Amino acid sequence: MAKSIPIYEIIRRPVSTEKTTYMTDVNNQYVFEVHPRANKIQVREAVEIIFDVDVANVAVMNMPAKRGWRGRRRYIRKSAWKKAVVTIEAGQKIPLFEA
Repeated sequence: MAKSIPIYEIIRRPVSTEKTTYMTDVNNQYVFEVHPRANKIQVREAVEIIFDVDVANVAVMNMPAKRGWRGRRRYIRKSAWKKAVVTIEAGQKIPLFEA
């Protein structure tokens, strides 16, 4: 049996860009960086408990590492990470994104 991830370590940080702001306003979707081993069920439970909202859908995706060149050598300038797009029920909001 795999070790379970503590609920407050599943969500690492919110992702705030122009696209995620648009997604929040139009589609009621919020984007988070999550623990690399977290699955959809764990992300859903964490968002529902931490932010006290009802989650309608969760999409999880792995974002690849960004590579760069230094002379003739390749190197990794940003490591890989996992992203979750969480859709919440209509009429609810997460106050963290309202700033």
